[in-house]
Amino acid sequence: MPAVSAAPLQLLTDPDGPTRTLHLWIRQRETLRPLFLAAWETLSRRFDAAEMDAWAGAMLVLANVNAGPACLIAYWEASTGDTAGEIAPLLGAAQAAAEVCRHAGAPAATSALKALPAARRILGPGAALSRWWRTMDMLAKQAPESIAAAASHMTEILRPGTIAGFESFVAAGLRAAAGDRRKRLAFFSLQDELARRLIARDPGSVTFGDVETELKAFLTALHGAVPLLRSMPVEGGQTPQRRSALAGPLIRLPEVYRGMQGEAARALFRAAAAHAQAHLVLGRARFPIGQLKPLQVALVNLIEDARVEALAMRALPGLRRLWAPYHVAVPTTVATAPTLLARLARALFDPDYADDDGFVGKGRALFSAARPRLDDHAISREIGMLLGNDLGQMRVQFNAKTYVVEPLYRDDGLGLWEFDQDTPPSAETLELFIDAVRPEQQQRDDGERHEQDAEDAPAEPGRARPVAPDARGVIIARYPEWDRVDAIERPNWTTVREVAAPAGDAARIEHALDQASALRSRVARLVRSVRIGRTVRLKRQQDGHDLDLDAVLDAGIALRSGEMPDLRVFRSAKALHRDLSALLLIDISESTRDRLASGATVLDVERLAVALLAEAMDQLGDAFGLLAFASDGRNDVRMTTIKAFSHAYDRDCRARLAGLASGLSTRLGTALRHAGAVLQTATTSRKLLIVLTDGEPSDIDVPDPLDLIEDARLAALGLHGRGIDAYGVVLGRGGVDAATRIFGRGDTMLVHSVEDLPARLSELYFRLARR
Repeated sequence: MPAVSAAPLQLLTDPDGPTRTLHLWIRQRETLRPLFLAAWETLSRRFDAAEMDAWAGAMLVLANVNAGPACLIAYWEASTGDTAGEIAPLLGAAQAAAEVCRHAGAPAATSALKALPAARRILGPGAALSRWWRTMDMLAKQAPESIAAAASHMTEILRPGTIAGFESFVAAGLRAAAGDRRKRLAFFSLQDELARRLIARDPGSVTFGDVETELKAFLTALHGAVPLLRSMPVEGGQTPQRRSALAGPLIRLPEVYRGMQGEAARALFRAAAAHAQAHLVLGRARFPIGQLKPLQVALVNLIEDARVEALAMRALPGLRRLWAPYHVAVPTTVATAPTLLARLARALFDPDYADDDGFVGKGRALFSAARPRLDDHAISREIGMLLGNDLGQMRVQFNAKTYVVEPLYRDDGLGLWEFDQDTPPSAETLELFIDAVRPEQQQRDDGERHEQDAEDAPAEPGRARPVAPDARGVIIARYPEWDRVDAIERPNWTTVREVAAPAGDAARIEHALDQASALRSRVARLVRSVRIGRTVRLKRQQDGHDLDLDAVLDAGIALRSGEMPDLRVFRSAKALHRDLSALLLIDISESTRDRLASGATVLDVERLAVALLAEAMDQLGDAFGLLAFASDGRNDVRMTTIKAFSHAYDRDCRARLAGLASGLSTRLGTALRHAGAVLQTATTSRKLLIVLTDGEPSDIDVPDPLDLIEDARLAALGLHGRGIDAYGVVLGRGGVDAATRIFGRGDTMLVHSVEDLPARLSELYFRLARR
């Protein structure tokens, strides 16, 4: 629309119209008048007198529902910020905000108007924006308390970029909460895992959460046993995992199969879950890894995949229709290891597949000859080793770093192997397993991996980036930080330095534990009650430490009857362990120097609590780490490793714990990001972070504590998005409001009296570990 002359305040088109009424109303409000005049002046340069009259009428609608000054100011800001040149969206916004105000109140309407610029930027000013307002109005009617929460996270909620995605998100939140106000607030403030999954996925994609229930029913119907299913969460900024995986009795599926949508994605989830369940039900034994080469490992995996699928299809022929669409390899003149393995996989699955290659033909012949022994998992290793020798003689190149299991529904193979500590696998073989679940990497045109130089590559959002040391100490990583004022994430903004813990007197820790004998006994009883680490007897095993008498008798009866006996006549024992890693992050800032009535400092009590819990975790056999932190500005966030996951909890650890000293500040967001990076190295499916602090985040270069609180909150959300459970333990009431904001009310524990920390911390861990 061409520019028009400004509509002066004294020029009224209708003596009794909305413009005059609005001006008279504003004249009585001294505080609002300057802001209103500025907005009117700006808008009158873009719209003619009739349009300004309509805008004034829309303003009066807001005023008549008692929207309040804050809401009016938000509407003026939204109006002047819209440069589309059309009056209709502004009028619609006022009407919609008035409806929100009627159902949810003036603060909710204000929040919606403040979120309008983000919605307009992402969805555009057309029909999608009108649908956004209708959805907000519906949310105001059904969940009025959630409008402010949704509006404050609107940029994140609209990340998928479509109005259909936003409508689905709101509908899913209302459905999942089932009328529970607390659950609705958690969902629309993105503290709920389902909410984070929904905004992380591509439009139209199907996530693990969408199909989890139907997958459980499907697998239970197949084999008569309820499966244990878990997802592999998508890390911020990363491509989803490529293949499913087995972890003991767990079936771990990708959070989403990138590029697959609708029914095609659901079918792929079913195919992957059915294949993994076939391994658990029919595969039984594991293979010792020894010193096998990566190519040999890949071939044994392939034969074992074919074996368990043949067994499954013998019992359930319909499974062939489920898996067949993914076997798409065809004969080709290019004989590379990945293509040959994919062709062999199809040849063993599809009897009608024709392939003249000698290697494929030999593999098919060996597998066919072994069919009478299909129940014996040893045939997979036998055939895999023979074929591995043949490929080795053919000088076919195999790159463990780029190899991906085919077809798409098959698992990564890691769960089929036993790793003997006495004979660790080669580095190349480990690389095969590491890359089996690694996100897709960018490839060069010649097929080689393209790895950017670490100094030139930008850090991923929320991810650590290794950097070189400088004169002030060893720099181990840099992390981004959220700028609350400008609403942007500043990359590589904080620097983390590894600071060695000075060795203290371990006897101090041991003496403190002895003094707390009653509490120590109570924790010991908790350990015994959990009964983790006990052994169970496994009967009818292929090998073991002694004979299973029942199995021996059955075998003797079979021999006397002229039948083939079951050779699994041994008995063995297996230790049961929880699949859990825990990291305790300890705040040692200056405030922990404060003395209590007993004469001990806050840090002294923290030491005792940590030592007591560490002793319990060590007895349980849980993997755990201990990490202390303090900061002196964004370029000096200090981390002290008391115990790494790979280290034993011994007297040296207790000496490092005793050597901790109070000082400096609390840049919690950076500490959380680094703790997440440390926890990501753990191989367990459950990862738990417990943060022990006595105050809100602060640092010398940040004047407003709200900046660091908001940064820490986003860091905690990032941890949840990566599958890490983060929990805050607050000493005293001083930091409880900040901790609740950061971790969420349900994930924060207030310890009113610091002296109660040792008992409360251990009890908390046992409760969280059972979740």
